[in-house]
Amino acid sequence: MTRLPDPSAVHDVPADRRWALGAIPWIDADETAPRTRVIIDNDFMGDPDDLFQLVHHLLSPSVEIPLIVSSHLHVDEPWDPTTEQAAHGVLVVRDILARMGITGADDRVVAGAETAMPDPATPLDTPAARAIIAEALRDDPRPLYYCAGGGLTDLASALLLEPAIADRMTLVWIGGSEHPGIGLVAPEVPPAEYNLTIDVPAAQAVFGDTAIPIWQVPRPAYRQAIVTAAELRTRVRPHGSVGAHLHAEIREVGHMLAGFGMNAGETYVMGDQPLVLLTALQTAFEPDPASSDHVTLPAPRIDAEGLYEPRPDGRPIRVYTAVDNRLTFADLEAKLAELAAWQADR
Repeated sequence: MTRLPDPSAVHDVPADRRWALGAIPWIDADETAPRTRVIIDNDFMGDPDDLFQLVHHLLSPSVEIPLIVSSHLHVDEPWDPTTEQAAHGVLVVRDILARMGITGADDRVVAGAETAMPDPATPLDTPAARAIIAEALRDDPRPLYYCAGGGLTDLASALLLEPAIADRMTLVWIGGSEHPGIGLVAPEVPPAEYNLTIDVPAAQAVFGDTAIPIWQVPRPAYRQAIVTAAELRTRVRPHGSVGAHLHAEIREVGHMLAGFGMNAGETYVMGDQPLVLLTALQTAFEPDPASSDHVTLPAPRIDAEGLYEPRPDGRPIRVYTAVDNRLTFADLEAKLAELAAWQADR
């Protein structure tokens, strides 16, 4: 589980091994310039797969990250049962930045709403929503992707407060259950998917009442992003203090589950990693996530339980059916190794 860090913790990164977000000092400055912008939105006090996604995006030179939004979880969530989940997530993000040696990025991190929207028509006017609007309206010709690995509260609020931003970015969302006839339904999973149920009214608003383009990675697709414990031990843990920390956070989940009498086995679903795959790792020519499969469907309605209702006249959305794990995890390992080698080279 993601542990709440001590805000005063010092991670012993030498001054000459620190770097500004976006600089990537261990590669040539002209090797890869940012060609897209990415707003990261995740529930950083939840499942630590979001830490892997955050670190991976931060190490990806082809994207500029102007904003990181820490979002809330369910009420009384076992990961963090407090009413300060988004604020706690900000501490998690700042801790990761410090461990990576990234400086001057604290102003890009903002806490989102601490509660779900009361209904699909009532936005929560928060600093996070206003920051999303400001970035979407910024004069920049590069594509803007809104990468969400949790609920959609802050995005939905921004879209309702300023509908004009809908055609200025694309939502890439890890969430939603199986569409009829597409993808395997795992045994014993709840009918409604976890991320969607964090804020059902927000999902209803985004899918039904806005015009934002959507690339959806629903449950049967994001569950394909599986790594083994052996891979984490040999391909993540050895790569410096950051790799060791990421591995330790996954180990904490195993300990938590054991306390509930559950055996996690030897695999882990890194369900948020497709956010990096679909944005940072697009093809050089005709940029697109060419190695992952999707279908185009009309956006469904979402009912009060978080389930789909057919809507044949819904706007077309991408629904991913398969993700390229080879590319995703090989790239993550390589970037962790580069960071560790640079930090150790003093």
